[in-house]
Amino acid sequence: MTQNAPVFEVLPRDLSAYRQGNVGIDYVHRFESGQPGPHVLINALTHGNEICGMVAASHLLDTGVRPRIGTLTISFANVAAYESFDQARPFESRQLVHNLNRIWSAGELDGTAASPELDRARVLRPVVAAADHILDIHSTSQDVQPFWVYPGYQRNADVAQAIGRPPVHLVMPSGLGSGTPLIQHGRHGLAESEGVALVVECGQHFRQSAADVATAAALDFLAHFGLIEPVASRPAPGPQHRYELLETCMVRTPDFRFARPLLGFEVFARGELIATDGPHEIRALCDDCTVMMPTREPIVGREAVYLTRPL
Repeated sequence: MTQNAPVFEVLPRDLSAYRQGNVGIDYVHRFESGQPGPHVLINALTHGNEICGMVAASHLLDTGVRPRIGTLTISFANVAAYESFDQARPFESRQLVHNLNRIWSAGELDGTAASPELDRARVLRPVVAAADHILDIHSTSQDVQPFWVYPGYQRNADVAQAIGRPPVHLVMPSGLGSGTPLIQHGRHGLAESEGVALVVECGQHFRQSAADVATAAALDFLAHFGLIEPVASRPAPGPQHRYELLETCMVRTPDFRFARPLLGFEVFARGELIATDGPHEIRALCDDCTVMMPTREPIVGREAVYLTRPL
């Protein structure tokens, strides 16, 4: 499958200055206001090539953002994968072994398997568990509009819609279907919890616009929970567009092919062919079936595409 080469507007930079955290865990920084309030986690680099999160997290640290109330934690998650970045192979630093955003179940974390990602997730486990509210900053391989991703709990929808940007939402009514993401770890995966946990997909990995979206989302998230003052020039939220995840399709064979080139947000009629995967066919599950995050390079065992419907 031929793909256009990415445009490199933002590239990795040395993060060694942030390694020495203040909670005994590398690349984790916590600031307490001394005033009652929520504990908010801003998490970056769950995947090593999602550079926008690095920009947003380092912006918070470099500019001395401190909470007026509650507690702020800023973390860089998969720094080992981030440090493997090679501009000649820019998509391969997503992970070293495991997808760090699929291993947050108790079964995975309490198991005996080992990898850089599992080891790091186990170290970060108390950081994630301690947070009342989580913003996990991601980006996409294709240059598509930014969007929220969150479990289908009303508390998540209320906050994403109140923040209002980006104005597109991918709602997961039954989880991701390919593992447990960070935002569904522990109590954040429970319907009766009060904690909000959102992913923001900020746009293409190496675009300046993605870095700008990531920084704005981090500041908006902190302002929503009262940790900082709202940005004075922030525009009012516009119309919101929500999609429900129907199925996460995995790559099953080396012969996976899309029926036509896809970037994301293409719409298919019920029954229309989306892809073939060896002897298997992936067809639209409904009218107005909208595809999200189609893989740019099919790899057996990884996600191929998300099938959604407008809400």
